[in-house]
Amino acid sequence: MSDPVLAFEDASFSFGDVTILDDASVALEDGTFVALVGPNGSGKTTALELFAGLRALDAGTVTRPTTTGRTVAYLPQSPRFRPGFTVREVVDFYGSLVETDVDADAILGRVGLTGAADRRVDALSGGMTRLLGLAQALIGDPPVVVLDEPTSGLDPDIADHIFEAAAAMAADGRLVLTTSHDLEAVSRYADRVLLIADGEFVLDGSPDALLEGAGETSLRDVFSATVAGSGRAAVDVDAPTDGGGE
Repeated sequence: MSDPVLAFEDASFSFGDVTILDDASVALEDGTFVALVGPNGSGKTTALELFAGLRALDAGTVTRPTTTGRTVAYLPQSPRFRPGFTVREVVDFYGSLVETDVDADAILGRVGLTGAADRRVDALSGGMTRLLGLAQALIGDPPVVVLDEPTSGLDPDIADHIFEAAAAMAADGRLVLTTSHDLEAVSRYADRVLLIADGEFVLDGSPDALLEGAGETSLRDVFSATVAGSGRAAVDVDAPTDGGGE
């Protein structure tokens, strides 16, 4: 196993009396596509922000890449881009921010937006906007890409395309960490799944290993049984959310 590129050690974080992490530890390696799932309000989005450095832990340590340049790319659930720019101009603009020459056409080709390179961002569909967010995340070749619900509210075809693009990023040697309520897609595309509940990572493994270990046929059943055992409402495990309190 390679050294972790992203990790929590004895990590704790709370909003007032709401505990998100409680002395939690986990280590994530490069070249893997990791899905973080959990009940509504379990802190998935907050955990991503802590991993990405957008928030600071109350206690414990977080490990991130120490290479020069852009180390962690973070894509929020609803990315926004400057109105009036074309798709290609967006990529060029973000390239200038990280002080790197970018091949916009090559990056757009990797996420399937070659045909939309000259379209203005105002005219993009929700799915194409998310794909542009993935393209933006590739700029500077960061070793870690963090995606918050990248397929929320999208139709199945574009959602599958986004998962395929994210898995391809991981296959290139990156760590890709995402939250998602789409457990069917998670079971098909993720290399590793983490279930967060009650401030801890209560399950951790490949989809196949989690299914075999629990003797179940779906991740929903595995997670529902685990969450029910912790005292939370099992039906919340893969319910879509609006991002609040996650």
